Amino acid sequence: MVRAWLDMAPAGLFLTLAILYFGMAAALAGLVFRSPARKPIHSFHGVVAPFFNAVAILFALLASFLANDVSERSRLAVRTVQSEAGELRNVHTLSVASVSDMRSIRAALKAYAASIVAEEWPAMAAFEAAPGTAAAYDNLLREVSQPGLSRASGAAVHSALLNATVRAGTLRNVRLALAADRTNDLKWLVVIVLGLFTQVAIGLVHLERGRAFVAALVVFASAVVVALGIIALQEYPFGGTFHVSPAPIEDIRTLSD
Repeated sequence: MVRAWLDMAPAGLFLTLAILYFGMAAALAGLVFRSPARKPIHSFHGVVAPFFNAVAILFALLASFLANDVSERSRLAVRTVQSEAGELRNVHTLSVASVSDMRSIRAALKAYAASIVAEEWPAMAAFEAAPGTAAAYDNLLREVSQPGLSRASGAAVHSALLNATVRAGTLRNVRLALAADRTNDLKWLVVIVLGLFTQVAIGLVHLERGRAFVAALVVFASAVVVALGIIALQEYPFGGTFHVSPAPIEDIRTLSD
């Protein structure tokens, strides 16, 4: 359920939150002031706000932790892409600076970068694999691993090429792991449910005045819709509205031979 919601377009994310929290506010108002159960409910009149602060504080803390997790993952995704592009650029620079002819390595490098942008990036956004990109990386690693390169260009250059290529592959694995990470789904469910409990707590301390009851619930619902909606837009770093750009890797394709 949470996963289907997070996969929605931005309009769907905000609309779902609005229906949930404003619907909860309307349901509580009808239950407290219009339903046959209003008299038993009003018997709780006199409950003071400090007794229900714990629910609101718990909701605020968990929402903050969730927002921090989402932001940290986005920052890590940006750093990973930049580092991966840097390692691929190192491969290109070393291949150009070498005394031996490494045009095949540069061709494999650019084919790999093109595959990342054209195949793997859309696949990551859809939580799918890109076998073509894996094959392109294997081809690049195979070109860099040829034993004859040590004799033609020197052991130091060959070792640096291998290390840069392997580090690029490791960073690719980190990028794929970040794209496939859905461990926050349960946290989202807890935060959303705690938000509903917070509305109930707010209602209990405003039973004596209908206008204050409705106003407090509407203000809280508005704040929750905006806050959780914006956080949800950043949940997946390689998909959605605020996604990480493949531009640093795409620039590899424009490097001269």
